[in-house]
Amino acid sequence: MKTPEELEKLFHITADDIERFSLPWEAGEVEGIAAGPIIVGRPLKFGEELRPIGFKETPRKIDAIDKRATALGMKRSDYLRWLVDKDLSAV
Repeated sequence: MKTPEELEKLFHITADDIERFSLPWEAGEVEGIAAGPIIVGRPLKFGEELRPIGFKETPRKIDAIDKRATALGMKRSDYLRWLVDKDLSAV
């Protein structure tokens, strides 16, 4: 996980900048379409059937998967989907 200082250097924006930019949004002064809350979870698949997929793994490897997913700011399922998508896009 990156520190705030590392993120500021990476994105060239400070926490103070973000606070200043967010003030009009939080006050409801920005025009546009209300988007609603952000919902984290599996990607929506409209018009496609969804089926479960899974496999068994050792506790040690599952712990390593969970640690890597957390380091990337992901849940285990999102991390595994990301890995599969990354591999399939390389084909």
